Amino acid sequence: MRAATPQVHLIARPELDYDEVAAYLHDVGGASWLERVDRGEMDDAQNLAEFAGRICYRSWEPGLNPNVRRVRTDQSAYLQNILASAHGSVLEHVNFTFVLHDVSRVVTHELVRHRAGTAVSQESLRFVRLDDLPFWFPDWAEEDTELRERAAELLGRMEEFQRWMAGHFGLDEEGVNFGEKKAKTSFMRRFAPEGLATGLVWTANVRTLRHVIESRTSKGAEEEIRLVFGRLAELMAKEAPALFGDYEVEDGAWTPKWRKV
Repeated sequence: MRAATPQVHLIARPELDYDEVAAYLHDVGGASWLERVDRGEMDDAQNLAEFAGRICYRSWEPGLNPNVRRVRTDQSAYLQNILASAHGSVLEHVNFTFVLHDVSRVVTHELVRHRAGTAVSQESLRFVRLDDLPFWFPDWAEEDTELRERAAELLGRMEEFQRWMAGHFGLDEEGVNFGEKKAKTSFMRRFAPEGLATGLVWTANVRTLRHVIESRTSKGAEEEIRLVFGRLAELMAKEAPALFGDYEVEDGAWTPKWRKV
């Protein structure tokens, strides 16, 4: 048994094509907006959210829309107003992609409840044959010596059974086609515990991220998923502070100032 530690890696973020943005703004008379915004690698997410919001009201600068006499020029203040007014649709354009590594299938089964605004590609145990069973133990379980020893013995026997089945089915013998391997591997996964650590690529837009962070770090959420999304929330607070800077954190629970955006 390999001890697993859940990990979160941010692997993709929005990227704006500023030449195309400039071409559009030239047509509508809003070129001054590009002069106000930063264009670093970590600025595109917030710029995209602001861009989507301003197109709704043509609020690039005063006078383009006769109903708009004044525009906010500070991006943080502008995005805070988006959050405060629950104009969450503009946040759906901003997507981030994560690798959730060594998280249990307990976590992944919980995540399927959050379908809107997400995309998922998970390691398939129909194709990936198991020989070890990586497993995460919370601190309180690690400190329970008898529990830890009994769990290790049980998981060791389950690992041995996985290896026995592979040999019994002759999966590594010459000439066994992939279809046969797939069928037997699919059967073998039925003898793996739900706590087995696995991996997936998970993409979500900012509107969804704000909801999932709140719900999955709350005190009533499952222990491991609280750990995973607490780490994810820390990443996002650094990545896009104007979009995730309104949270208060207490005992690991992330509660936004503006809810249901």
